[in-house]
Amino acid sequence: MRTARFTLDPAFTVAEVNPRLFGSFVEHLGRCVYTGIYEPDHPTADEAGLRQDVLDLVRELGVTTIRYPGGNFVSGYKWEDSVGPVEHRPRRLDLAWRSTETNRFGLSEYIAFLRKIGPRAEPMMAVNLGTRGVAEALELQEYANHPSGTALSDLRVEHGDKDPFGIKLWCLGNELDGPWQTGHKTAEEYGRIAAETARAMRQIDPGVELVACGSSSQAMPTFAEWEATVLKETYDLVDYISLHAYYEPVDGDVDSFLASAVDMESFIENVVATCDHMGARLKSKKKINLSFDEWNVWYLSRSEAQVAALDWPEAPRLLEDSYSVTDAVVFGSLLIALLRHADRVTVACLAQLVNVIAPIMTEPGGPAWRQTTFFPFAQASRYGRGQVLDVRVDSPTYETAKYGEADLLHATAVRAGDGTVTVFAVNRSRTEALPLDVALNGLELSEVVEHSALADADPDARNTLTEPERVAPHPVEGTAVRDGRLSAVLEPLSWNVIRLA
Repeated sequence: MRTARFTLDPAFTVAEVNPRLFGSFVEHLGRCVYTGIYEPDHPTADEAGLRQDVLDLVRELGVTTIRYPGGNFVSGYKWEDSVGPVEHRPRRLDLAWRSTETNRFGLSEYIAFLRKIGPRAEPMMAVNLGTRGVAEALELQEYANHPSGTALSDLRVEHGDKDPFGIKLWCLGNELDGPWQTGHKTAEEYGRIAAETARAMRQIDPGVELVACGSSSQAMPTFAEWEATVLKETYDLVDYISLHAYYEPVDGDVDSFLASAVDMESFIENVVATCDHMGARLKSKKKINLSFDEWNVWYLSRSEAQVAALDWPEAPRLLEDSYSVTDAVVFGSLLIALLRHADRVTVACLAQLVNVIAPIMTEPGGPAWRQTTFFPFAQASRYGRGQVLDVRVDSPTYETAKYGEADLLHATAVRAGDGTVTVFAVNRSRTEALPLDVALNGLELSEVVEHSALADADPDARNTLTEPERVAPHPVEGTAVRDGRLSAVLEPLSWNVIRLA
């Protein structure tokens, strides 16, 4: 195999990583909330009903921003149902997932959950612009954020939350370009209501940060035209536009699946181009950043029939994908794509956090465990803080049916404030190890602190209830720094973290 190469130089950087890049997503969908993060009868549950075994794993995962309460769920959401005494909260039909929502877990419980994760966990609240509008968004904002002295802020205090929730980051609806969405709108319709809502929310707090709905995927027939139309209405009123993308192997095409990040990077670059085009047309110096607030590997084709067959159960087992080593390598490559575009992607949310296409799984009344995808996210969140260095790879390539020629090496590197550097790299070859040579210009790095790889002789290996520790990263020997160059060998089908000092 020909050696893959790139050069690292502190003079050539992409951007500082925003901690919000390591966000996640909690939706009232399946068992994400109920028997996921919240299970009052569980042996580990605290006084608020939160599973402490899950809290420990969430802290280990290193998530920051957590988007809530949806997702498709938010387009039928009545925030008033989720506050006040639990015994008085109404049961509702959730049209998005054909389930019954009990509202036992609501807004106050979400904020308490974030506070127990730790000070770096930040709320990202979505407002319902599907079946509701400006007035309801303002009422939610007043209830959540106003200190006291008004009907809604005093109601929050009466409900037991004296301190405001301090929500700064808000999503203006969810996936309203999609015909599946309750309250689906044209770009013109959505652009108007998003602008009206944004303008009104800024009257309460000029410092709010607002995310307009972008396309639900790059494959949508209205892609780019949707973004342009929405931004024409909202450009000076919002801070971000959203992107959503999920990937799975189609018809057994694993080679294309392994190159999924090719599509993700294209999606990002095309949305940036559309944003900047609209900025130029509007003669604005403002830059719209990107909120990639739903991304993951998701076996979507398996899920559609599941949802259609439901008859309004509570917290059904939905979208509980079990992730293999192959899935984890693709997942790691998607993380690399986000880091490589840290100059414009400044918010990102892994969808979702627990049980539902998630890195953490639980069994009701039983254990919680790490899926294979847990490890790349936890490592990226821990070591991917600092300046992203500009990585231009010279790599052997392979052919894919979906994306054409793709590099076998997908990589990025992040330089921390203390001068240490972490290289994140994926070898997409399913059969061959990939030699790697990296020139370290002007970095004063002399040792390999650690090289770990997530790989396995069985690419379908996964962690399960019966084998919760079957897959984990392992140390790699032989990686070295000599004469200003890093040399390593990346195992076939592997996610690699190489820490240098």
